[in-house]
Amino acid sequence: MAYTALEKMRRFNADKYGCDVGPMQPALCDGASDGYDLKSAALRFLHERCENLRFDMQIEEEEARTGCWRGTSRGPGQIPYNMQMDINRLCLERELERFINSGATQDAFNVYYCFLEIFLGSYGKSNRMVELLSEYEANGSSLLMKHRDHYSHSVYVFALGLAIYETNDNFRRAFNTFYHFDVQGDDPEQNHAAANFFLKYWGLTSLFHDIGYPFELTFEQVMAYFRTDDETRGRNNPYVVYRNMESMTKLSPRARERFEQIYDRRFDSVEALLAHDVTHKLGATYGFTEDYLAGLLKKKTSSPEDFAYYMDHAFFSALRLYHELMDAMGIDEDDGGARSEALQSAHVDALSAILLHYVVYRYSIAFCDEGTKPRLTMDMFPLAWLLILCDELQCWDRTAYGRDSRTELAPMGVEFDFDNNRLIARYLYDEEEQDKIDDYLWKFVAWKQAGKPGKAPELKAYSDMADENKSFVRDIEMLVDTTGIPLTVVCDIAPVNRGVKHVYLSDSSFLHLYDFAMALNARYAFEGHEDEVDSATLEKAFAAMSLEYKLSNINQVKSFSRYLNAIHCFYTDRPVDYDMLSAFTTEQIRIIAPMEHERWVRERQAMGWRYGDLYERIPAPDGVDENAWRKMLREQMRCHKHAMDGELTKERILRRVDELSSDGKNKDRMPFNSMLKLIKKFDGLRIYRFSGRTEQEDIAY
Repeated sequence: MAYTALEKMRRFNADKYGCDVGPMQPALCDGASDGYDLKSAALRFLHERCENLRFDMQIEEEEARTGCWRGTSRGPGQIPYNMQMDINRLCLERELERFINSGATQDAFNVYYCFLEIFLGSYGKSNRMVELLSEYEANGSSLLMKHRDHYSHSVYVFALGLAIYETNDNFRRAFNTFYHFDVQGDDPEQNHAAANFFLKYWGLTSLFHDIGYPFELTFEQVMAYFRTDDETRGRNNPYVVYRNMESMTKLSPRARERFEQIYDRRFDSVEALLAHDVTHKLGATYGFTEDYLAGLLKKKTSSPEDFAYYMDHAFFSALRLYHELMDAMGIDEDDGGARSEALQSAHVDALSAILLHYVVYRYSIAFCDEGTKPRLTMDMFPLAWLLILCDELQCWDRTAYGRDSRTELAPMGVEFDFDNNRLIARYLYDEEEQDKIDDYLWKFVAWKQAGKPGKAPELKAYSDMADENKSFVRDIEMLVDTTGIPLTVVCDIAPVNRGVKHVYLSDSSFLHLYDFAMALNARYAFEGHEDEVDSATLEKAFAAMSLEYKLSNINQVKSFSRYLNAIHCFYTDRPVDYDMLSAFTTEQIRIIAPMEHERWVRERQAMGWRYGDLYERIPAPDGVDENAWRKMLREQMRCHKHAMDGELTKERILRRVDELSSDGKNKDRMPFNSMLKLIKKFDGLRIYRFSGRTEQEDIAY
């Protein structure tokens, strides 16, 4: 049973009300139950292996003893705590499915949001870390010569790791052995515990392995401004270094105390901590000492001349995540103690794996002056091995920002087959680029026929995958041992499908998405009083809801660009020469409302809700707030009188809209104008109307 707390609530309701009213088991997406593609394998891992994720049996026992639920749904205390944890996992499953289908940056945001809410307690405390990477890349990377997206890339890396754990017996055995789980595979509780452990620490490793890129981007921007050829890089132009790093690397007294409990020795800095951990794992195999690695890390930020004039984003990523973990767990000395859980050595493992995924492992450990060392195996350090492998494999569907990167030929998609403990990757290139491919192939043949003079012709990244040397695979196999997951890579062409990303004219800073959702959530509560509310009040109201309802608001915000497109409007945070929309007209809302209802119905079905109104018909107990009681009952049954069962076609949903009572229609024709005032006040967004249009020209949905 994939979602055990939902099933327990279903049996509770059946016993209490004498009929099977739900909640029902959420369905796994079509084909995922036995598929070996990326989406099927990653989603099956979340759906089937991660039972009881974040469950707290002590809270469940307390609920049984007191009769009071501790879980949050639309509001606090409406459902059992472990039921909320099940719904949170379903949220992550659905949002990862949405992202794999689209590859869109805003869908990547939702995966980050789910993970932070589930494992670090609150997105609001970590939002700057996540959002700034996307914003910095989108706005600053075009100044560089070479740079590609690292935001959506990291979510793809996350999904790849889940798929490998799900399908590869060898990696699963190596990981479970490393972390002392039952490796025989015959204990369901151990299997679920191991999978949940992997999800948490692989998520920390993969999703945040590139969050230090803004440090490297700033360095590269200066290098690009004073550009020289690669052979004289750094020697003939200015470069920046980072000072006052003690503010990021020095351990607080409470952190020193915690790490002494874990490692039985004291550390004064993050560099010393990471040097000890990495040396403990790899030092004997690769022949380096803790002092060597600690000294190397000390020079990372202030002496780029010792590292070929490159700044290592992996080091900064480990530092940045370290501070997020300290904040989330209340370990910083002025924070008053741990909030929810103690920091573990596995957290440090995630930091060390991030440190090793770039130049430290390649050029300072595995490829030192004395020659090539052994390849990293999955048994040595599973998280680092998996991150290096997935980071290299994830080269498809990456937005090119750098000037040179935009002219390269990169794969737009990939088809994976993870069956039989091996990995076959078929990278797909845009068929409209066939002329570039043909030109490269002719040049390559001519170069071979001429005796291979000079350097071989290149067409990045196609030539690395397609040439006779198979340098793409060779480079991976020089870094990590792929014996346990034999790797085959082929190239092919296919038509591009740009519609999956759902790109519309509306545009804003990525930082607005969360704030926009808070304003959207507040559209009812503060209608007519927008001038009196402050941002802290909005955030408090938003934080009181469960992850499911927060995501519903966020997904509605993401749909707004489509809604506005239908009424010939768009939003932006930049001043433009169009007429600003100060209020929606009745006709505009009449067009938007059915679109929003369709989104809501599909969302409800995906989240396991069903049609039903029993929560409105059961007699309420004496002495209770009947309205609040019925809302709580609705959340426990996960049924709604406006939800729909069965196949959902647009025509069927629109017919249902016409059948709704006036109350139901008015709920969809929500007070958007109140929201307009709130986002203008707190978020800086404005909605504009295309000039030259009249209401009569609006096209009905």
